[in-house]
Amino acid sequence: MNEALSIAKRALAYAPEADAEAVVSTERSGFARYAGSEVHQPTLIENTVVQLRLLRDDRAGLASTNRTDDEGLAELARRAADVLAGASPNDELASLAPPASFPQIEGYDAETAALGAEDQARLASAAIGAADDLDLYGYFTSGVCELAIASSTGLEAAQRTTDAACVALAAGDGASGYAAGTAWRAGDIDPAAIAEAAAAKAARTRGAREAGPGRYRAVLEPYAIAELLYYFSFDSFNGLGLLEERSYFAGRIGERAFDPRVTLVDDALDPAGLPAAFDFEGTPKERVPIVEDGVIRGPVWDRATGRRAGRESTGHALPAAARADGPMATAVSMAAGEAESVDELAELVGEGIYVTRLHYLGVVSPREGVITGMTRDGTFRIRDGKVAEPLVNLRFTVSMQDLLRDVPGLTRTTRLVSESDFYDDRWAYGYRVPAIATGCFNVTGAGSGPGL
Repeated sequence: MNEALSIAKRALAYAPEADAEAVVSTERSGFARYAGSEVHQPTLIENTVVQLRLLRDDRAGLASTNRTDDEGLAELARRAADVLAGASPNDELASLAPPASFPQIEGYDAETAALGAEDQARLASAAIGAADDLDLYGYFTSGVCELAIASSTGLEAAQRTTDAACVALAAGDGASGYAAGTAWRAGDIDPAAIAEAAAAKAARTRGAREAGPGRYRAVLEPYAIAELLYYFSFDSFNGLGLLEERSYFAGRIGERAFDPRVTLVDDALDPAGLPAAFDFEGTPKERVPIVEDGVIRGPVWDRATGRRAGRESTGHALPAAARADGPMATAVSMAAGEAESVDELAELVGEGIYVTRLHYLGVVSPREGVITGMTRDGTFRIRDGKVAEPLVNLRFTVSMQDLLRDVPGLTRTTRLVSESDFYDDRWAYGYRVPAIATGCFNVTGAGSGPGL
């Protein structure tokens, strides 16, 4: 039996008389971080977290522990019962998921699972060695995780996954460039090639100039469009956001709101992403059309929001402690186009700007899909259809409706962009997107120049 599932079933056995759900997540991972082209702060994690949730009538109690011995699990059950006894009524509480059959997924690689600290340091060093005369900042990380759920409904679910990621920021005086890669097979990531791409981008950023405020046509690399879609998803791809009418999708389901080239699906079963068979409620993952040929189809759902909407969950529940935020689209893919390269997208744009990545993003108006932030580590002017002189980092405010309404082209190839922050329990997810040309990217001002 899967070890995490065994622990979940043992925790369930200690639950008092109530509907009960035990969720166990295990992690064995390592980080080899680097700064100034030196590996530092190596981190190794081996951890198990057990959560027990009890439901009685319209109340719930949740407790967690890192202890997996009998005494620790018994104490976990006592604490969950205490929370249940003092809980306030919640008439929007969803019942526990029933038993289910789960799709077969890829997502586990034995070689990635076997990587140790020395391997991670070696791969980090490979990135550093490819950064030429620039300092390199970032990390290489890999890990193996298990998620298991057992409940009093008879549900039993378990999956084991691996993931790896390499981030490279090449920087020097007046120069900075970014590249990254992620996959569930570490062998699909080439740290040296990632660092070379970052260094080549950085070399082109020296001598950056300012660009005035205005509405520009633009090319956005996958890192940039993935980040915009991710922030857009918080409310608009979220069933709770739709029910509360703070989603851009509210009142627009079935409406053609975007360019016909724009198709978005959430598909956690896709082996080209970071696959998962079920969510944190134990509901099988479904492929969810979000936008088809520019037409809005709808968001993702968990059990609570699905109950309110009179429909089934699509398998997008967050961990119990974060469930008040509603469901989350974690495996969004944007359909590719026909352009062979970003250079071809620049030709379609003609005059405008080229953006590598974004940071400091914030949602200004969820209902209208307005997002603000700043470009970073590779911003350029496009002149006569060519990527030309470098620009300083630019402040922007964009409406996703305007950004996606006029899409002259997308690249044939897509890139998996990690959206994991690795600050809490390891949970790898990302968006798979092409580079995109857009007819509308609003620059509101200039920021600092590239570099340290």
